[in-house]
Amino acid sequence: MRTILLSAPQRGAFTGRRARYVEPAQSGTTHAPSPRHTGETPPDHHRQWQKRARLSRLLVALMWLSAVVAAALTLSSSTFTEPLNFATITTNLGIVAGLIAMDLILVMLVLAARIPLVDRSVGHDRAIAVHRSMGKPALYLLLAHAALLLVGYGASQGIDPIAEIGWIWSIPDMPLAFFGVGAIVAVVVTSAFSLRRKFSYEGWHLIHLLSYLGVLAAVPHQLSVGGILAESTFARAYWTSLFVLAFGAVIIYRFIEPFVVSLRHRLTVVGVEKIAPGVTSLHLRGHNLAALGATGGQYFVWRFWTAKTWWHAHPISLSAHATGDSARITVRSLGEGSRDISAVPKGTRVSLEGPYGIFTERGRTSPRLAIAAAGIGVTPVLALLQQANIAPGEATVVLRGSTLHDQALWDETIDTAQQKGANVYTMVGPRATVGASWISEADARRGVTLASVFPQLATSDLYLCGPTAWINSLAEDAKALGLAPHQIHTERFDW
Repeated sequence: MRTILLSAPQRGAFTGRRARYVEPAQSGTTHAPSPRHTGETPPDHHRQWQKRARLSRLLVALMWLSAVVAAALTLSSSTFTEPLNFATITTNLGIVAGLIAMDLILVMLVLAARIPLVDRSVGHDRAIAVHRSMGKPALYLLLAHAALLLVGYGASQGIDPIAEIGWIWSIPDMPLAFFGVGAIVAVVVTSAFSLRRKFSYEGWHLIHLLSYLGVLAAVPHQLSVGGILAESTFARAYWTSLFVLAFGAVIIYRFIEPFVVSLRHRLTVVGVEKIAPGVTSLHLRGHNLAALGATGGQYFVWRFWTAKTWWHAHPISLSAHATGDSARITVRSLGEGSRDISAVPKGTRVSLEGPYGIFTERGRTSPRLAIAAAGIGVTPVLALLQQANIAPGEATVVLRGSTLHDQALWDETIDTAQQKGANVYTMVGPRATVGASWISEADARRGVTLASVFPQLATSDLYLCGPTAWINSLAEDAKALGLAPHQIHTERFDW
C-alpha cells in the first residue's frame, strides 16, 4: 500500500506517478496493521531488546566498577599508612583523583575503539555518548590531581604551591606528566560542541589523537613516582591489564582489522553518478562484499586513496545494501572533504572500517516501524528498507525535503517501500515557524501532526535520520506523545 501526502504547493512533484492525497483526519485509516503473509513467526523484538539492554547495563556497570577498583587499590596501598596530617591527606586525595581519572580515560578509549561487542550491544553512537559524558569528570579529576599534589607536597616541604611546580618539574618523568595533562585538557575542551563545530572533522580528529599521547605520557610517572604501582603488586597487574585492553582494542579494531579487511575485499570506485544538485552516488566494486556482514542502515568509515582525499576519513552510510561484489554510498557536498570525494576518478582504491551502528532492524523493540528521513538522511533509510523483514502495512515512511532539489533517492525509496507494503508520506517546503519545526510550513497549516502521520506510534520503533536540529525536534515531539527513549533510534550527521 502506498499513500503519498504532498504539501499543497508541491502537488504534482512526482510527475507521472499515481498519488492519492489524504487529509490529516483520514490518514489514520490507511495504517491498519496487516498480518505477515510469509508464514514466518514474527520476531519478538521486545525480548531481543531486553537482552541487549541487560548486556548494555552490564557493560556500563563494569566500566564504573573499574573506577571503584582503581580507588580501592589506591587506598589499600602502603603509601596510605603514613601519619595523617594536612599534607598527607591532601597528597593522598590527589593520588586517588589522578588514578580514578586515568581509569576513566582508559575506559573512554575502550568505548571509542569500536569493539564489535560494544557496537552490537549499545551501538557506536551511544558508546560515544557515554565516552563524552566521562570527559568532564576525568578532566576535573585530573586538574584536582595536579592541584592537590602541588598543595600537599608544598605543605610537606613548607613552600607555596606555585614554588612547588619548579621542584616537581625537576623530578624525572614529571615533564611528561605535565604534557599528558595538557594534552587531555586540549582534547576535552575542543570536544565541547560549541568548539567542536569550529573545526573540520580531520582537524578535530588530529587533536583528539592527543588523548593517546596524553595517556602514554602519564605512564612513566605512575611507575616511577611513589610505591602505589610498585613491582609485584596486584595494582600493577590490574593497571597493566587495563592498559593492554584499552590500547590493544584501539590497535586491533582501529588499525589492524580495517587494514586486513580492506586488503581482503579490494574495493575500488567503478562509477560516479550525480543524482541531484550537490549529491553524488559512488558505485563500488570489491570481492565478496557480503562477507563484510553489513546490515541495512549501518555505516562505514571510508578513505579514498587519491592525492586530495587520502587523509580524509568519512563516516558514510550505505545507500544500497552490499551484496556480491557491489556496494553504493551517496554523498552530499557539505564541505571541502565531501566535495573532494564526490569527484574521485574511477579506479580509485578505497579502504574502510566497519560496519558500525544499530540503526538497523536488529535495534527494533516494537512490532511496527515508523521511519522519517530528511535530506541525505534517506541513504541509511533506503538500505534499511531494502533488507527489512516487514509485513504489508507494518511500516510508515516520511521523506522530508526543504526544496524540490532535496529528493535524491526518493523514487528508489518509494519503490522499495511499495514493494514491502509500507506507507509513504512526503513533505517538501520550509520548516514550520510555529510548533514542531520538523514538519513543513504548508503541512503544519493543514493540521498535519506526528500523531496523524504515525497514528500507531506507541507500538512502533521510530527511526530518524537527518540534520541534528530536525532530529531533535521530531524526537521531542515523539517523547511528548509518550514514546519511550529505547523506541527512538537516530542517525545523526554531526560528530
